[in-house]
Amino acid sequence: MPANDPHGRRFGEAAQAYERGRPDYPPAIVDWLLEWTPRRVVDLGAGTGKLTRDLVGRVESVVAVEPDAGMRTAFAQVLPDVVILPGTGERIPLPDASADAVLASQAWHWVDPDRAEPEVARVLVPGGYLGLVWNDRDESDPWIAQLSHLLEEFGTSPDAGYRPAFGPLFAPMEVIEIPWTHVASVEAVVDMIASRSYVIALGEADQQTLLDLVRAHALSAASTSGEVSVRYVTRGYRARTVVAQG
Repeated sequence: MPANDPHGRRFGEAAQAYERGRPDYPPAIVDWLLEWTPRRVVDLGAGTGKLTRDLVGRVESVVAVEPDAGMRTAFAQVLPDVVILPGTGERIPLPDASADAVLASQAWHWVDPDRAEPEVARVLVPGGYLGLVWNDRDESDPWIAQLSHLLEEFGTSPDAGYRPAFGPLFAPMEVIEIPWTHVASVEAVVDMIASRSYVIALGEADQQTLLDLVRAHALSAASTSGEVSVRYVTRGYRARTVVAQG
């Protein structure tokens, strides 16, 4: 999606729903993103800090960058000791060669890669790397497929589908896929959908109707304890910058 897509500027309206409803990341993907042992990491498009909290204590320093003021406020409530700066993938407010890794979770599809890739390469040290991650709902699960069909009826988009492609500033991309199951309450499932950009953009009546239908759909799959097992495939992508020879 283009960086100037108006839906991408509205996440702050649902920052608390985002924090309550969006799943964390499986430990295996965090291990993979940090396998090249960076010391200084930038979390780009950090949102409420879903990935950031997994980086703290595992690297020497973390700086978060997030364009939305509402999301930055929610981030500061969860991670008050982590620096978070206003910025975008196209304009990262950090000096040249100041990071070993730039990571982005659920965010790279909002940037213009033709502008963001040179900016990321500027911030990275030679041989530093860009790592991207998405939690995609597993559409092979009939319950998930029905949920996505429900969203499409309201003109929204399913989570899965975007696949990045790095340009010549980066070495060939490495890819990993990790299937896993997130256990959530019914209301957390509703919050997960409420925090989607296209749902935020719906009119109030359509939004309430959709969320009521999502709640009923979640209840249909809930256990006796009121929990829903939501299947995901977490997809990770990483590549080092190309270091000039000679």
